[in-house]
Amino acid sequence: MTALQQRFVNAREAEGPLDIAPVAGRIGAEVRGIALSGDLDAITIAAIRAALVRHKVLFFRGQFQLDDAAQEGFAARLGTPIAHPTVPVADGSRYLLELDSREGYAASSWHTDVTFVPAYPEASILRAIEVPEAGGDTLWANTATAYEELPDALKLLVDNLKAIHTNLYDYAGTFGGSRERVEKHRAIFGSTVYETEHPVVRVHPESGERTLLVGHFVKNFVGFNSADSQRIYAILQDHITKPENTVRWNWRKGDVAIWDNRATQHRAIADFGLQRRHLRRVTIQGTVSKGIDGTEGRLLSPAPEPHAAAAE
Repeated sequence: MTALQQRFVNAREAEGPLDIAPVAGRIGAEVRGIALSGDLDAITIAAIRAALVRHKVLFFRGQFQLDDAAQEGFAARLGTPIAHPTVPVADGSRYLLELDSREGYAASSWHTDVTFVPAYPEASILRAIEVPEAGGDTLWANTATAYEELPDALKLLVDNLKAIHTNLYDYAGTFGGSRERVEKHRAIFGSTVYETEHPVVRVHPESGERTLLVGHFVKNFVGFNSADSQRIYAILQDHITKPENTVRWNWRKGDVAIWDNRATQHRAIADFGLQRRHLRRVTIQGTVSKGIDGTEGRLLSPAPEPHAAAAE
């Protein structure tokens, strides 16, 4: 096994406070024997955060003790919860995003959450309330190993490349369904149109890994027209979503998944017909993206408030 291959191995730590079982070769681990709550001690929280950076996505089975308030309480221990910038929160909650798919539709395209703002979430916490008997799995991909395996010529291209991300994207291609349903999604998700310029290669603020920052919110690459942008996008996405870089989770009621949104993409699989798939998500506040040369992500639209700019 080469040094590069060894680096990719998603192995459990020889010693550590958590009972962790890797799920796939490069990404994903199940954590056993922990009941998530807002009362977890600092040592356990630090161990979960460290495992999240190492394994990229963590799975916890049978977290039936969590209700909406407890999920938000745990999120507040892990970081600073934030609401979605355009989608209203679930009734009675402060931060929870409702993902309730009653008719076979879901966000079934590869993306990193909310990259249309400069400081997009560092992590997401997703809790399964009701899941289909079959279908409705979620896939995650490791964007750090994807970057490491790029040919040198492609690295030369992307290392200083920038992309425009927006929430005004292909809702029909993402959610499917009737025209009315697509327009409903567009009205909610695009109620305020955001555009942000990010480096395509983001340096992870904790691990120092270089990660590919693309996904379905990408509108175009700076300096390239739409046609060329689509070709570059397809090449990068193909590298990210290679089976070797992915993990697939078969949900059970009560499961919780936590992923490092700075080093992953994910997508739901909309193969569950008319079965109900009901989950709730909390996101953790992130930091502004930073590229290899130190260039940071910047908001293009809507224009930053003058007082906000003055405070920076």
